[in-house]
Order: sequence, then structure tokens, then C-alpha cells
Amino acid sequence: METMETDIIIRHQVVGVFQVNVYLVVCPETKKAVIIDPGGEGERVVRMVEEEGAEPIYILNTHGHADHVLENKALKERFSIPVCMHEADDEFFSRKKVRTQSQKELGLPPPGPADRRLKDGDVLEVGKLRIEVLHTPGHSPGSVCFHVRGNLFSGDTLFVGDVGRTDLVGGSLETLLKSLEEKVIVLPGETIVRPGHDYGETPTSTLAWEMRENPYITDFILAK
Repeated sequence: METMETDIIIRHQVVGVFQVNVYLVVCPETKKAVIIDPGGEGERVVRMVEEEGAEPIYILNTHGHADHVLENKALKERFSIPVCMHEADDEFFSRKKVRTQSQKELGLPPPGPADRRLKDGDVLEVGKLRIEVLHTPGHSPGSVCFHVRGNLFSGDTLFVGDVGRTDLVGGSLETLLKSLEEKVIVLPGETIVRPGHDYGETPTSTLAWEMRENPYITDFILAK
């Protein structure tokens, strides 16, 4: 999938054993870019960057689960750029017991330390783009969504017609639903949802569609 509008360029590939959506978000004017959730196959990600003529300045993780961070180190070294993760997940996945449990659950090594800790409400300047950090815990304590020019990179917080699992270490369905209610569904209905995995009927949707069709929103939030 590729979106090339006048105000933003978005490219994406499905990578790794867990079929993670890795996104390249580019400012058309400056070619400054971010890589979101590099979950594997780093050389394919590098080719995507080179084909676009982009200049990555950040690696952004929507959360700290291993399947979304596998290529952090390699791409950090390749482009000499910092890895960014919400402070809650950077701290959580630094705990020895959590790292052991996460390795057992996913069969992959948990993340190394972030270079930059993100907070709710942070805004990352990427060329002419302003990427807003929305802290949306529930799938993990430091899960975030990245909101930029009508696009919501929702990681494993929100899928098309579904939400991320909450049975992994640090997960909470109650917390996730609160995040959706307070941070996500308050955005404009035309916001495009770009999830961390393609688990739905379509690769993307809109918040308006999710508010009509996603049972976690219609039954657990709107029906209250």
C-alpha cells in the first residue's frame, strides 16, 4: 500500500514472522521521514527508504512488544537515528521478570532501551509534518498511537474491526477501552486508521467505520 498525497507520503510493508505493518511516513517537501514499527526484514525497509529517497530521522515504536521492534538496532545503526518509545514501555520492558515473561510469550527477544522516551502529547517535527503522540495503554502499559495529518498509526491498540490482545504481560482490556474512549474515538470520523497488523476485512479503515462496526467500540463504549 502506498499513499502519496500532496501533504504526506505513506508507504508500508508487511514484515516478519508476525506479519507486522511497518510504515514509512515522509514529508513530501523535505523528504524527512520516520520508520514506524520495524518488525523484521530490515533490508526490505532500507530498500523502501531508498526507493522513496527519504531521510529517516526517527524510529518510532507504537509499543515494546518484540514483534514490533526486531529491526530497531539494525536500522538505528544503518541510518544513525534514535529509537523512540513511550516512557512507560521503555521502563516496563527493562524489568528482568517482564523481559523473561515477554520472551516466553512471543518467543522473541524484548526491546533494548530507547534513545528517546516519549510522553503523551509530545509532538515530533519531521520536516513540515507534526506527529502527535497519543498514549493509549491497554495492549501494553506504554502503547501509543501516532497521529499525523488525518492518519492514525494505531499499532496494536486498534485494528480494523478489532483491538489488540490484552492477555500478554502488562495488558488490560479495561485500560485499553478507556484509551479508545478518551484518546481515539474523539478524533475526527474521517481519520484513517492504519493498524499494526492486517487482521481486518481491509488493510485500513476510518474512525467513523470503527464507531459503526467495531464491537469493542459499539458494545463496550458507545452502549454504556
